[in-house]
Amino acid sequence: MLQLFQSLSDGSTFLRDAPCPQVRPGHLLIRSRVSLVSPGTERMLLEFGKAGWVGKARQQPEKVKQALDKIRTDGLWAAYEAVRGKLEEPIPMGYCNVGEVVEAGAGVDGFRPGDRVVSNAPHAEMVLSPRNLAAKIPDEVADDAAAFTVLGAIALHGVRLLAPALGEVVAVSGLGVIGLLAAQLLKAHGCRVVGIDLDSHRLAVAKSLGVDTVDISGGADPVRRALEMTRGIGVDGVIIAAATASSEPAQQAARMCRKRGKIVLVGATGLELQRGVFYEKELSFQVSCSYGPGRYDPAYEEQGNDYPLAYVRWTEQRNFEAVLEAVKNGALNTAPLLTHRFAFEKCAEAYALLSAPGEKPLGALLEYRTGPVEPLLARTVPAGSDAAVRAAAGGAPVVALIGAGSFARRALAPALAAAGARLHTAASRKGADAAELARKNGFERSSSDVNAALEEAAVNTVVIATRHGSHAALAARALKLGKNVYVEKPLALTETQLDEVAAAYAGGAGRGAHALLMVGFNRRFAPHIVRMKRLLEPVRSPKAIVITVNAGVLPANHWTFDPAEGGGRIIGEGCHFIDLARHLAGAAIRGVTAVFAAGQKDVATITLSFADGSTGTIHYLGNGHQSYPKERVEVFAEGGVLALDNFRVLKGYGWPGFTQMRLWRQDKGHQACVKRFVEAIRGGEPPPIPFEEIIEVSRATIHAASQG
Repeated sequence: MLQLFQSLSDGSTFLRDAPCPQVRPGHLLIRSRVSLVSPGTERMLLEFGKAGWVGKARQQPEKVKQALDKIRTDGLWAAYEAVRGKLEEPIPMGYCNVGEVVEAGAGVDGFRPGDRVVSNAPHAEMVLSPRNLAAKIPDEVADDAAAFTVLGAIALHGVRLLAPALGEVVAVSGLGVIGLLAAQLLKAHGCRVVGIDLDSHRLAVAKSLGVDTVDISGGADPVRRALEMTRGIGVDGVIIAAATASSEPAQQAARMCRKRGKIVLVGATGLELQRGVFYEKELSFQVSCSYGPGRYDPAYEEQGNDYPLAYVRWTEQRNFEAVLEAVKNGALNTAPLLTHRFAFEKCAEAYALLSAPGEKPLGALLEYRTGPVEPLLARTVPAGSDAAVRAAAGGAPVVALIGAGSFARRALAPALAAAGARLHTAASRKGADAAELARKNGFERSSSDVNAALEEAAVNTVVIATRHGSHAALAARALKLGKNVYVEKPLALTETQLDEVAAAYAGGAGRGAHALLMVGFNRRFAPHIVRMKRLLEPVRSPKAIVITVNAGVLPANHWTFDPAEGGGRIIGEGCHFIDLARHLAGAAIRGVTAVFAAGQKDVATITLSFADGSTGTIHYLGNGHQSYPKERVEVFAEGGVLALDNFRVLKGYGWPGFTQMRLWRQDKGHQACVKRFVEAIRGGEPPPIPFEEIIEVSRATIHAASQG
């Protein structure tokens, strides 16, 4: 199947052949019929992509500050690689999809194969949508009209926040698709509407829909017009649907409002507000969030938990349904908004129109090919002509990489390629992200069928880089199949999961299978840590190890905090530092205690005691600022101190024969960790980290997290 992507580095758009996504519980697999190009959001993405580095910086000054902070803490090269990596990741385009349900996942009620539905899925021949982000299309509503549903929901949520009443006068600033839809919805509420824009075609469409218009391209004053329409009172409210860096729309809105009027921002404009006007009139100003309640809430969107109708009348899904009903009964007329049509295979022409000088299209519709659905359902596809299949050295592992998130793309896949592994399959349930990973890193194929990738006879090594909750089950299954396994940390979230992995490993050993298990505890392979370990070898007295981690703040709804999916930050990332302390101590962990800050599961001090009398103290702090360096490792022993600052500079204080080790770029050992794993497989060597040590560290981490 084909899917449309955009490069943020240069703004180019392109189609990729990708595996059909795998249906999941609570989701719908949909074959696209048409999809609408958003003339606002997608045009802004194009402009951002085509801008140079300076232009991008001007558009996102907050990202520039983050980059400067990273330069100060991690160094110029690390910051450059992070920014470049982010810009080189293609993003899927589109969010206004109309299609036909092919398959409904487990737990989905109210939808069945053959239903026509709208969703916010991307421009692709086959898409996957959570059930709460889809709505059935009434028989009376054509595909073309239904394609405006998602944009209509954005307009509708803005109107709901404004809460207009019959007889009020409301201004709409910006008459793109969302502005024109908002104007019609306001008229359906019994309001008089004044529309403001500088595009003659949009003004003409608005006038045909019964909207009073103000053409600001000729110098007309919208404030004066608003006062004329209201006999000097001012409008009751303003919806700002414009897209501009200027603050003029917001300032105009304040000046044209009556006392205690309301302003709702639906578009994206500058927000240099004039306090005096807001103060004198006691104006209300609110920013509208997309389609309505539920947006960006994982519990609603991904897990399918609906809000009770009695308490949240209009969720984003119910807004979709309301828009479709408005189209059905004639309150919304989308026909004047549809200006262009393109076959999906010629979508580049649609995007060329968005960025061309002159008049911009209102609604551009992409139409998908018809015919048998079976060819679109392929869940494993070749990586593409630009993916060079690597000839692996004798005995090198043949790898299936499960998971295609940012860490897999930026660290694991390049490291596997550099180590000489044969890259057989990149797999993820979404499919499209695996296809891009495969293309860039030289995998032979990509797949959305994780089970097939695990069971592929040619694959002898499975690398797991999915979200934490699936690590243990995937690792245990791969071990039972006799595969070598590399698991990006953590290995497991619970003692039960850990026991399952240990049993699978023991079962393989009992059958005589030579399968390695490795966890991505990369820091012990970092050059500075290798040097520290060498310097500590002669030390016979107990060591005191202190590790301080400025982990930074994550939003409360981040998936890492989900007990089933992420396990929390101590298990998810704190395991790195428990392993590092265990490695530097060179002795078994005998005791673990953890003290957490009140009400904060990611602010903790973990104390370890080791069999040789050494101690380890880990301060894991999820409440610090990103401008402060992330990691500091200190070892106190025999009158000397070794201090490592953020994997950039290692210094010795009173340490015989050693003063300093400095690298020109930060290196946390990711590539060396993978290389050692590949070499162990190729040479038939023991695992780089003993199995017993992996289990020991994992149990200690789970025990520490349980004390919070």
